[in-house]
Amino acid sequence: MTNISARQKTGVVLLNMGGPDTLSAVRPFLANLFSDKELIRLPAACVTQPIFAWLVSGFRARHVREYYAEIGGGSPIARITERQARALETALNGAPGGRDFRVHVGMRYWHPLTKHAVLQMKDDGVTEVVALPLYPHYCAATTGSSINDLKRRLRWAGLSAPLREVRSYPDNPGYVAAVGGKITEAIKGIPTEGMHLLFSAHGVPRYFIDEGDPYEAEIQRCVAAVGTWFPGIPRSISYQSRAGRAVWLGPDTVDETKRLAASGVKTLVVVPVSFVSEHIETLHELDIRLRADALAAGIERFVRVPTLDDDPAFVATLRDLVLRKLQEG
Repeated sequence: MTNISARQKTGVVLLNMGGPDTLSAVRPFLANLFSDKELIRLPAACVTQPIFAWLVSGFRARHVREYYAEIGGGSPIARITERQARALETALNGAPGGRDFRVHVGMRYWHPLTKHAVLQMKDDGVTEVVALPLYPHYCAATTGSSINDLKRRLRWAGLSAPLREVRSYPDNPGYVAAVGGKITEAIKGIPTEGMHLLFSAHGVPRYFIDEGDPYEAEIQRCVAAVGTWFPGIPRSISYQSRAGRAVWLGPDTVDETKRLAASGVKTLVVVPVSFVSEHIETLHELDIRLRADALAAGIERFVRVPTLDDDPAFVATLRDLVLRKLQEG
């Protein structure tokens, strides 16, 4: 039997944005988010960004706290990501190859933060690190920012283990099958006449795409691949969570919902395509606010497809992504 202490120790970091776990955490979470220079670009950012982040987080916190109060008093994303991490660690350590895998959670804007994952990996004595973003579609504001933060923290901790990066997996067959499976479960028994699949992705400012960011193209590739599972059911793409005065990707999810209702759609099936965990954007923005808008616009049946969370098919996909990246290395 192989001595586990002699096996190569591989650290895997699940990267995500995170979310406030209590109502009192809402403002500091927002302040951390608005302080990210890779997400929000301001002139003379070293001076202006801290002021901007504190003022805007204070202004928005009251409304956002109300939203979190309506979904139970905080975001479940940390708990869900921890379940994903434990399931992935079990799956990886059951694979052949002689490695001892340690899977950690690294959140960008709230606990458990990436720096904590790095310190744990250093204590574990890992000899290689795999960055595994829980953003299936690459965007500089999410994937890029999270990976850059991980790199900074590795340098800060003096952990010089090689870093391998899973950049994105928009049309990975396993991921596509996992999303297709969730949709299949959600619409089982519902007549498809008058049905429309609305793939709602998190929006980003248009200037990211104009600068060459692949996010929009990867969303389109993903939806095209998932759509092959449902021939004959019309589909479209929209973008949610728009904020600020910048021009964002469109159409907006609410606007698209109203357009579909006016065109005669009776059953609207909303697929949160860029989200792999339940969070404020799904539990409140879609389940509460969009549902109300859809029914008011004339949609008769509103179906929201659940996120993947720790679904075994998704965990298997994450396992394969890690193993394939290590084989490449």
